[in-house]
Amino acid sequence: MTVEAKPQILLMDTIKLASPLLEQLAEKYEILPLTSKTRDEFLDDCKGKYAGAKAMYRHFKGASTKVTGLFDPSLVAGLPKTLKFIAHNGAGYDQIDVEACTSAGIQVSNVPVAVDGATADTALFLLLGALRQFGPAQAALRAGTFNAGLPLSNDPKGKLLGILGMGGIGRAFATRARAVGMEVQYYNRTRLSPELEQGATYVSFDELLKTSDVVSLNLPLNAKTKHIIGKDAFKAMKKEAVVINTARGAVIDELALVEALETGEIAGCGLDVYEDEPKVSEGLIKSPKAFLLPHVGTLTVETQDEMERVCLRNIDMGLKTGKFSFTVPEQKDRF
Repeated sequence: MTVEAKPQILLMDTIKLASPLLEQLAEKYEILPLTSKTRDEFLDDCKGKYAGAKAMYRHFKGASTKVTGLFDPSLVAGLPKTLKFIAHNGAGYDQIDVEACTSAGIQVSNVPVAVDGATADTALFLLLGALRQFGPAQAALRAGTFNAGLPLSNDPKGKLLGILGMGGIGRAFATRARAVGMEVQYYNRTRLSPELEQGATYVSFDELLKTSDVVSLNLPLNAKTKHIIGKDAFKAMKKEAVVINTARGAVIDELALVEALETGEIAGCGLDVYEDEPKVSEGLIKSPKAFLLPHVGTLTVETQDEMERVCLRNIDMGLKTGKFSFTVPEQKDRF
């Protein structure tokens, strides 16, 4: 009697926290670790040792990104012909050409919900740090001047928060902002239901820029949103405005941001993401108006554990049923 081969999962990056779940899956599936060292070697291996893989797990900040580079059309064309599923560990998935994957019959998923709380916590920290000018305060403490000469800062209470992108993270951030006394307005491609709005006011993009005391970016990076905040947007904002970005760096024109800070077009910013990570503009590094973090929004034990589990559960569902339990929005009703 012939024993049927186990379906293969190509593990592009290490599962660091959800190893018990991976061990369970290893009883049903063959786990293939990434061993390729370069993009060319990876593409060669896709015709050899990985040729039978049906599913793939990757992390948006994992070591595999240095091997493969972007999942652009040329790389997607070279993936194993058996591959049907890519579970991408990250909320943003701008590293993957979804249309190319769809054309190749590959379902793609991200992790849209597990990241909401940790990212919203980070956004609130950045908001408080920027409004209260905690960056210069920390620098003064370490310089030995304590609080001598520090200017007065601003409270969040009574300020108007404008959220660009009222998805799960945006709504979680709105809840936290209300807890510190802020009013909330938002701009979205489509207006939310009253239940999801929870009292937030729906306004136009231009109205949000002109009237918000704090502008928060909580939208995905794609061709339409790249540099959605640039020179014109900064000119439209209040001079007292603060910009928060926990989405993707390139939704802001970083050079225009530095200029806006230097010329006083806006009062400050709080950033966890950058246009050319891990490189950060020298203008931001040197600016006392920029409150900065090194893309740590989701780097908590609890969040990373759940993100890994979401990916592994979705791979299991895909291999069992032929369909992911969910895909990225661009693939809705495509499989």
